[in-house]
Amino acid sequence: MILFVLLIGLIIGSFLNVCIYRIAREESISYPPSHCTSCGYELKWKDLVPVISYLFIKGKCRMCKEKISIRYPIVELVNGIIYCMLFLKFGITIVFIKYCVLASILIVIGMIDYDTKFVYRSTTIFALVTGFVFVIITWVMHKNGVVDSLIGALIGFGIIFLIVILTRGMGEGDIEIATVCGLFLGVKGIGITLFLSVLIGGITGVIILCLKNKTGKSEMAFGPCLAIGSIITMMWGSAIFDIYIKAVF
Repeated sequence: MILFVLLIGLIIGSFLNVCIYRIAREESISYPPSHCTSCGYELKWKDLVPVISYLFIKGKCRMCKEKISIRYPIVELVNGIIYCMLFLKFGITIVFIKYCVLASILIVIGMIDYDTKFVYRSTTIFALVTGFVFVIITWVMHKNGVVDSLIGALIGFGIIFLIVILTRGMGEGDIEIATVCGLFLGVKGIGITLFLSVLIGGITGVIILCLKNKTGKSEMAFGPCLAIGSIITMMWGSAIFDIYIKAVF
């Protein structure tokens, strides 16, 4: 079963690459068919097998030999591995499906934000609508989760909104991402996510300053930090929360 989950994750990861590339350029994600961005060669099925095709053609376009970014198979692998880890933790449950969807959405949003320093509202609106769908499904199946999700969304929105207003250290897109994360992860989940995101952002910022020898004005996308923090929370959020409670109390 886990091999099937991995395969699904890899296939969806391949589609995520399309979304990352095209949304950032405000292109349709459905048309035209996948093609080489250099020569326009329309990719055949043998060019679209996740990871394997990249290795088989040695990371170059079959026609023009233009180098293909290593990021494509990395995104596919990361998505597949995340799906497998979530499957091992939750099994085939609504939580597993919900977290897989959130992880994939955050990969797209995070990568686009990393590339462009911009969060496209179409992605966050899609994420919010999807989140509300899962809230409804969870309520129908288990008769709970609505209040936790809505309060989580409000917390995510409120905290990042205050940071934006008071410091201008983040962008409006970060407010939207945090709201999405709160809707999917609930109160405890968004709390852990925000803590981890700030920690990751701080460490990353220090590393950037050290490597580039800048003075503190380096622009850094916070979306990837929220994405990574959320994915860590999905995997180990409960364990992190327990460690924190034991350390404090």
